[in-house]
Amino acid sequence: MRKKQFKAESKKLLDLMINSIYTHREIFLRELISNASDAIDKLYFLSLTDDGVGLNREDFEIRLDLNEAEKTFVISDNGIGMTEDELENNLGTIARSGSSLFKNENGDAEDIDIIGQFGVGFYSAFMVSKKIVVETKAYGSDTALRWTSEGVDGYTIEPVAKENVGTTITLYLKDDDEEEKYSEYATEFKVRNLVKKYSDYIRYPIRMDVSRVRPVENGEEGETETVIETETLNSMIPLWRKNKSEITKEEYQQFYQDKFYDYTEPLKIIHSKTEGLATYDALLYIPGRAPYDYYTKDYEKGLALYASGVLITDKCGDLLPDYYSFVKGLVDSADLSLNISREMLQHDRQLQFIAKAIDKKITSELTTMLKKDRETYEKFFSIFGVQLKFGVYDEFGVHKDELKDLLLFYSSTEKKPVTLKEYRDRMPEEQEKIYYACGSSTEKIDLLPQTDAAKAKGYEILYLTDNIDEFVLQILLEYEGKRFVNVSADDAGLVSEEEQAAVKDENEAAKDMLDYMKDVIGEDIKGVRFTHKLKKHAVCLTSEGKISLEMERVLKSMPTDSNVKAEIYLDINADHPVTAKLKAAYAEDKEALADYARILYAQARLIGGMSVDDPVALTEMICSLIAQDK
Repeated sequence: MRKKQFKAESKKLLDLMINSIYTHREIFLRELISNASDAIDKLYFLSLTDDGVGLNREDFEIRLDLNEAEKTFVISDNGIGMTEDELENNLGTIARSGSSLFKNENGDAEDIDIIGQFGVGFYSAFMVSKKIVVETKAYGSDTALRWTSEGVDGYTIEPVAKENVGTTITLYLKDDDEEEKYSEYATEFKVRNLVKKYSDYIRYPIRMDVSRVRPVENGEEGETETVIETETLNSMIPLWRKNKSEITKEEYQQFYQDKFYDYTEPLKIIHSKTEGLATYDALLYIPGRAPYDYYTKDYEKGLALYASGVLITDKCGDLLPDYYSFVKGLVDSADLSLNISREMLQHDRQLQFIAKAIDKKITSELTTMLKKDRETYEKFFSIFGVQLKFGVYDEFGVHKDELKDLLLFYSSTEKKPVTLKEYRDRMPEEQEKIYYACGSSTEKIDLLPQTDAAKAKGYEILYLTDNIDEFVLQILLEYEGKRFVNVSADDAGLVSEEEQAAVKDENEAAKDMLDYMKDVIGEDIKGVRFTHKLKKHAVCLTSEGKISLEMERVLKSMPTDSNVKAEIYLDINADHPVTAKLKAAYAEDKEALADYARILYAQARLIGGMSVDDPVALTEMICSLIAQDK
């Protein structure tokens, strides 16, 4: 027996490994299974050219043996094994990878699919073990070796009797404590679930003896017995690696419901295989409903990430932009670079390429759905459309060109959601702007006085009912050369030059009266004026500048303090009978005019979907005016 010490830097790294690097102790099993798979890959590769191996593809396996009473966990493989030098290099020096070296030396071989970094992954087992024993016999060697270590104090290597080629690793589990129940890793239930979670798609069978309760053959009714059966724990063939033609719709849906615990059918299934700068398989789903926590801080976006069938993480957020955070699915690639553990992905070029390609793929599939399956797309947009709008607005509009043609808004003429392109293609030749109106519902917007002028000219109006809608159009600014304009804006351009000149003269003639009414209403408005843009309605509120009344309302509803205020005018229909009444009151009864001004302002606010400051005072004024008329 030869007692050896880890190198000084390896001791530090091992201590860090055991206590800090891995956030989930259970991943030790993933690492050991991946290493066993690598060892089998190496021997299988040799068997293609060396008849002396004597094993066929179906002869390879990984075995797990548990002893709950002794608290031991054993994993063995019939792979290539290790020589003494390999034990020294792979286990004596942490983070040195025999797998990587093997792949580099045989880089042109198509059949190599090495997934492990033996040194680092192996030492994750110390998170759950107080002692580890490795017994191994290398292919082509007449001797076997036993490597034993209890952690940072070092390790021993000695000869051992072992008949078959391969490696057996025995973990002596730590004693249970308040934080961790280590004995669970010697139970069938726990190990079965971990294999299913992390290593279900390892391409060699992972077998374990399991206990089964079954009726006694020829026994009495209800009599049972416990038997031990060998069971293969992993499915070995990932669904996403099959050809699409081999997979039924039912298999896709069943996988989705099992994997993502969703009882509804997905709206869209995206299955793609990409080769080139980054080679990967992707299986993506657009859900048929939003998760209950989707719009909360608890929701976590991301795709499951696999490296050659081995789960790296359940949620890799870097693979999805925020505006596609609703997408569920997975990515499997053999090209990913890994940092010191499989949980710490380098944000390298491969990952960036994959993320960009997935982004484009989702956009392409949604565009196709919009064009060829409008009904499904409208259903999708009713569920996740707000998220796309946030994507347009986020980061000062960086992604607006990618997303703008996926947006839908309700149309005043079509009476259904339409795209910006559809609106633009229907615009009359003389129409210079794209008009929109804001409100809590399409029904309420349809009644707004501000829409009168646009409707009178036959212009289509986009009805914006989501809080973010107007902010999105402000970011877009224009579409195909046509600027977005709120019908409630002062610069809507819906009044002819002749009407503008006429109303300017009327406002100048009534300046004293309008200033008086403004003073009565107070600082809430910038002024009172006559207009010709209203048709049948008496009054409305019009905003001036970039902040509209709707934007002011949204900003003030946010938890952060906002002093943003829209500059608004009370516009009075110059052609409405109420105008004559106002002029008469100014000449004969200014107190009545003051009440009229307050009532008209309150009316304009109510029409615009806003509250009034003093509803009691308003009702008293109305009742007083009714009484006077009698």
